[in-house]
Amino acid sequence: MNKPFIISVKNLVKKYDDFEAIKGISFDVKEGEIFGLLGPNGAGKTTTLEIMETLRDKTSGEVTIGGFNLEKSPNDIKHIIGVQLQTAGYYPNLNLTELIELFSGLYGIKVNAHELLLKVSLADKAKAKYKALSGGQKQRFSIATTLINQPKIIFLDEPTTGLDPQARRNLWDLILEIRNSGTTIVLTTHYMDEAEVLCDRVAFIDNGEIIGVNSPDQFIDDLVASGFERSKQVKKANLEDVFISLTGKDLREN
Repeated sequence: MNKPFIISVKNLVKKYDDFEAIKGISFDVKEGEIFGLLGPNGAGKTTTLEIMETLRDKTSGEVTIGGFNLEKSPNDIKHIIGVQLQTAGYYPNLNLTELIELFSGLYGIKVNAHELLLKVSLADKAKAKYKALSGGQKQRFSIATTLINQPKIIFLDEPTTGLDPQARRNLWDLILEIRNSGTTIVLTTHYMDEAEVLCDRVAFIDNGEIIGVNSPDQFIDDLVASGFERSKQVKKANLEDVFISLTGKDLREN
């Protein structure tokens, strides 16, 4: 049975003076799926994400999230979404428990900080200051903060950039666990292998326009059917698989 759409974007336009960053794009996101926004730098991915997150105004078009119209009910949308903050969004001298208590206070809710940190494998770092965390730990904590208000939808903007292979694979597992719990995830990434592993469907954006929406498998099958051939024989593993096989999947963060 097809799942209903939880996000609907219709004819979305964003202009900055004479520059049109988003040129009337339309797409839908199904409830409970991981949906990827892919494209080169400057394509409009982050702008689209920030409009859906209620962080940036649109010029025109219609956006509906969780049944709420973006223009009429932005505050209702804020209550059902979780947004991954960048590094600058945290007080570096507060420990992780204090940061969770701070953010939960902003939401006006009570959260069990230990349980939340346990979900993202950071319970042993509860008293550690944010600035003392490794890159992978910071990314996992940023995802933990998106879960504070038990959102229906979370938005992740390039969540694994700069991480080593172990931390990256660990974060993939976490993202899949969150999706399997029923949460819808919208993410951007420049790593096509990441999108292929994580995403149920992806939309390619270029120059502010959607140029294709489908599952990764279908995109690949269609490309092969068109006669595309790699210039080099595809191996059954890649160098990252070798890295993980030789060094193990355990995180190296101390």
